[in-house]
Amino acid sequence: MALGSHASEELKVDSLPQSWAVISQAGDAGRARRAMESAEKYLVDKNDRLVLLFTPPFDHSLPHPGYIMGYPPGLRENGGQYTHGSLWLAMGWARLGDGGRAVHLLKMMNPVELSRNPEDVARYRGEPYALAADVSSAPGLIGRCGWTWYTGSAGWMYRIWIEEVLGFQVRGDTLTLHPVLPAEWPGFEMTYRYRSARYEIAVHAGNTTGTELDGAKLDDGRIHLADDGAVHHVVVRIARQPVASPAEYSNSASSEPVVA
Repeated sequence: MALGSHASEELKVDSLPQSWAVISQAGDAGRARRAMESAEKYLVDKNDRLVLLFTPPFDHSLPHPGYIMGYPPGLRENGGQYTHGSLWLAMGWARLGDGGRAVHLLKMMNPVELSRNPEDVARYRGEPYALAADVSSAPGLIGRCGWTWYTGSAGWMYRIWIEEVLGFQVRGDTLTLHPVLPAEWPGFEMTYRYRSARYEIAVHAGNTTGTELDGAKLDDGRIHLADDGAVHHVVVRIARQPVASPAEYSNSASSEPVVA
């Protein structure tokens, strides 16, 4: 039985190989991007606000695929939004430089965004401050969250927001900032404490690029952190991304998914 193939009756497209073709840098660049586009078309349900792990779910496949078909179709790993893995699609888009798509997916999976009004709360039925491990796509339970407080998803979401979208990465005593922001964001500000020092960081999206530390330009953009008790000022300028077309956020699909 082929899995993740357009020839399959069930599990035609799986988000894990699609996203990891980009994250691992092991996939052919052109095919990896096409695979991400297919994942966006087939697995991101804008109407029901779900980012599915794969589709269609297992129901009667032979030979039996094992543990995963023990769940009813659309629940948890079996074709629902299994958040831990679904988040990697957002990470993949950020690695491709598409902050708009990355943020769009992160917001779709954010429990705060799924609890904005009484109708949403009644649908989601989870804490707005705890990321759910899974969200159902099963008929009659669409949008219902599963386990909360039992997931590594929150850690992944935090890292993708901070390290991939805001581009904030610390390695040892070196800080680099390579943000990938949606076109409509003018920038952001953040404060980072490094031992006794404080770094006030401002990122501006525009037509110029470069990094400054305390008024001095850094040619390589690498900020060497100092434990000196001082307040330092960092300014990062990045090129503004083009505005996404409406088609990029639609539910339209091509005839068959492309698999990495």
